[in-house]
Amino acid sequence: MASAIKKVIPMLDRILIQRFEVKTTTAGGILLPEESVPKEMQGVVVAVGPGARNPAGAGHLSVAVKEGDRVLLPKYGGTKVDMDDKHEYVLFRESDILAKLE
Repeated sequence: MASAIKKVIPMLDRILIQRFEVKTTTAGGILLPEESVPKEMQGVVVAVGPGARNPAGAGHLSVAVKEGDRVLLPKYGGTKVDMDDKHEYVLFRESDILAKLE
């Protein structure tokens, strides 16, 4: 029995990101195949884990991004997450994110 995912809470230093949509049509209205369109390297942070465990003691190290931040992503990597809607979600470790965009 399949059920819709209501909320995803990443573990430790993992971050759930929604990739920006890539335009698949040209200005003239021509549809481009998915293979010819490069992946979008930007996204929005949807959910953030509590952070990596602190090796010096109890607690977690804080994460540098928060929900709603725009980030620059690597071309390859991450784990695809299927959440039964039209958007593409990818799970990354904090160290995999290249930059925070303002």
